[in-house]
Amino acid sequence: MFIFNQLLLGSIVIPITVLVQIIFIQIAIKQLRKFEKAEQKLNTIKVSGLLSLSALWLLAALSIAIWIWAGFFLLIGCSTLEQSLYFSMVAFTTLGFGDLTLPQEWRLLSGMIAANGLVLFGLNTAFLIEVLHRTLVKK
Repeated sequence: MFIFNQLLLGSIVIPITVLVQIIFIQIAIKQLRKFEKAEQKLNTIKVSGLLSLSALWLLAALSIAIWIWAGFFLLIGCSTLEQSLYFSMVAFTTLGFGDLTLPQEWRLLSGMIAANGLVLFGLNTAFLIEVLHRTLVKK
């Protein structure tokens, strides 16, 4: 029964983090469309700036996802804030140092947060490639 609870709770947190990422991407798309309409030609500095800002914007969304997981771990009583944040970051980025782990009754969440990180990093990679493609085609 406790396995089901882990899967259920993890399945609630993952869509929340995906939604946050999608909202950030939608905001970025709107801003990029405004920029595309205003600019006819992009030089190397503008392309570099655009890609850098896009990457930082997406990194902010990933940071929020890590904080959401850390808050969730705190809520279920797994550890302190520092430990929750550290574990969330290490698991989300799939480093998995192993120096800090979840209690046995919550360990299935480790794989769920890693899968969540893989999905969001993949989504961000696809978005950045599209931004790069659009800016290079326009250049």
